[in-house]
Amino acid sequence: MGLLQERASKYREPQKYMEAGIYPYFREIDSHQDTEVTMSGKKVLMFGSNSYMGLTYDKRICDAAIKAIQKYGTGCAGSRFLNGTLDLHVQLEHELAEFIGKDEALVYSTGFTVNSGVVSCLTGRNDYIIGDDRDHASIVDGRRLSFSQFFHYKHNDMEDLERQLMRCQPEAIKLIVTDGLFSMEGDLAKLPQIIELKKKYNASVMVDEAHGIGVFGRNGRGTCDHFGLTDDVDLIMGTFSKSLASIGGFIASDKETINMIRHTSRTYIFSASNTPAATAAALEALHILQNEPERQENLWKITNYALEQFKQAGFELGDSESPIIPLYVRDAIKTFQVTKLAFEKGVFINPVVPPACAPQDTLVRVALMATHTKEQVDRCVSILVDSFKELGIPLKNQQ
Repeated sequence: MGLLQERASKYREPQKYMEAGIYPYFREIDSHQDTEVTMSGKKVLMFGSNSYMGLTYDKRICDAAIKAIQKYGTGCAGSRFLNGTLDLHVQLEHELAEFIGKDEALVYSTGFTVNSGVVSCLTGRNDYIIGDDRDHASIVDGRRLSFSQFFHYKHNDMEDLERQLMRCQPEAIKLIVTDGLFSMEGDLAKLPQIIELKKKYNASVMVDEAHGIGVFGRNGRGTCDHFGLTDDVDLIMGTFSKSLASIGGFIASDKETINMIRHTSRTYIFSASNTPAATAAALEALHILQNEPERQENLWKITNYALEQFKQAGFELGDSESPIIPLYVRDAIKTFQVTKLAFEKGVFINPVVPPACAPQDTLVRVALMATHTKEQVDRCVSILVDSFKELGIPLKNQQ
């Protein structure tokens, strides 16, 4: 056995939970994504999806993807930099830039490679990247690939952010990077205060709108639009794998910044371009998002209803103000146990444990779609109340 295999053989963390019968990952779905899915022949309510608009099986989007395959084939066989640019990519970029409210946009093959490729190429050795300590892993990996100095501030703590800015050399580039809507806790970045500090310290700001697109802002333009701060935010990132019912991502900014990213971002230059089907699907979803505002309205109606039901039932929700609803468990084993028990009772939810959160903040994550019904929410709440009680996880109205 080689040294690598020897080390790998000692990695036993997943097996502990498998042997305990509470391993919660890689559960197979054998139907299309919807508010109800089929898993191993059993129907379960889906409250673990990021498809906020409920568009992943929309016939118009499926047809657009099929049409693109028929015209362009299944792939581009190269990077955007060389032979992999389609007129479809360019059209999507133009429409995204107009939708977001920036000069230009670039489309990447995944959302992860947007953050890891953009954050790592914007600043130099004598510059600074400053991030919220709950930023997405793709942002973390981006700053790890950068040669710049990195400071992080406590989650949404503006006093701590200012302390980090004060540590920076005044003449250096200072890039503040934050999620707009935090994907595990469901709370919003304090963008108005971040922009105030940006101006005070001559910094730049990049906002990850992966979970904000479709949910916040006019016609789902995101949290920057929600706060009326699009012009003050220097770079806006988004993904297609959530509200836009596809796979991929984009970065939007001014012409000069996009020109630099286009020619220096390694994950853009050295990755095969997004497939025709995925590009066409995202484009059609973008059209639907703009033409059917009732979807966003429905999402907020069901979100507000669900938030109220979970609060009344006594769950600890933290500071969530979005369709992402964390139910705090604060125990890793019980987090896995309640995930399994809820699934057995007919509800799919996601466990959140370290490194996705602090050890004392483990939770199960409920995510809503515009297509969920009140009856489905009621059933979900009832099942989760029963599951929490069965495992002795306290609810506020029981204390």
